[in-house]
Amino acid sequence: MTLISAFVAATDLPGRSVRAAAGYLCDRLIATQPEPEGGGRWREDGEVVVPARTASFVEGRAAGLEPVTVAYEQQGTGEPLVLLHGVGHRRQAWDAIVPLLAGQRETIAVDLPGFGESPDLDPAVPRDLQTAVAWLGAVLAELGVERPHVVGHSLGGLLALRMGQAGLARSVTALAPAGFWTDAERRYAYAMLAAARHSVRLLPDTAMVRLAHTAVARTALAGTLYGRPDRCPAETLIADLRALRAATAFGATLRAGRAPGLFTGDIPDVPVTIAWGACDRILPPRQAARVQAMIPAARLVQLPDCGHIPMNDAPDLVARVILEATPSASEEQ
Repeated sequence: MTLISAFVAATDLPGRSVRAAAGYLCDRLIATQPEPEGGGRWREDGEVVVPARTASFVEGRAAGLEPVTVAYEQQGTGEPLVLLHGVGHRRQAWDAIVPLLAGQRETIAVDLPGFGESPDLDPAVPRDLQTAVAWLGAVLAELGVERPHVVGHSLGGLLALRMGQAGLARSVTALAPAGFWTDAERRYAYAMLAAARHSVRLLPDTAMVRLAHTAVARTALAGTLYGRPDRCPAETLIADLRALRAATAFGATLRAGRAPGLFTGDIPDVPVTIAWGACDRILPPRQAARVQAMIPAARLVQLPDCGHIPMNDAPDLVARVILEATPSASEEQ
């Protein structure tokens, strides 16, 4: 059983609070924790040395809105390709993919407001999708990027599709886009995501670091999100879990996602590719059929052995799907 699934089950026990459930699971995992991989020893401070990352910042000013500032990283050469992450994640979600794209595309990986290094939205800025598309358009204009290819995952996939509808994208590639759920599926996805955040916030950092360095515990920590948690480096998992814990916009983003009709209509004039992990436990792959029903011309790609975050499970495959879905002008000739 994964940590998140166990957390949900533990909170269902009579009289067990969220905090008590997290402590109960923490004690169980640490008590049964195997030795670290490779025969190493734990660092007493529980810290992991991660190379420093330098973000750039841009401020978008859409008509009638307060300015929105986002952190981003721009790499590579070629036609611009914007990368949008999912809820609770950050621009580093694409770290395994960017090196595979950078020789052929100019990638612009963005921290959405309230995630990663981007400050949260001003309280005066609504969190609806129409407003998000407006400030994203203003950010792209400030960067001097006109109608880039847009690739998004989960929440970012939904944003990418809406940008395609608004004429802001040359092509759209959506990995497991959010918003194509039934009410029951949304409640399930929200319960799993909220449980992940609660468990990470209540799990002591040193315990999380120790657990992430063993294969068994890494599966417990990330098995719900990844199809192959064993392929996720411990340092990456630790940094991602810390980002989830620190995501100031997490709750407000989930609340905004309860709105009906997050995506309606078609995208008739923009090439659309929908890719879905066959082992996605957060947004089941059957939801892909609903996307294709709304966007009949969309190309549908299944990602074998991939979970909800396929960028870590199969970076070569995901990069290939993105490159095929985002041809340059010379490649189209």
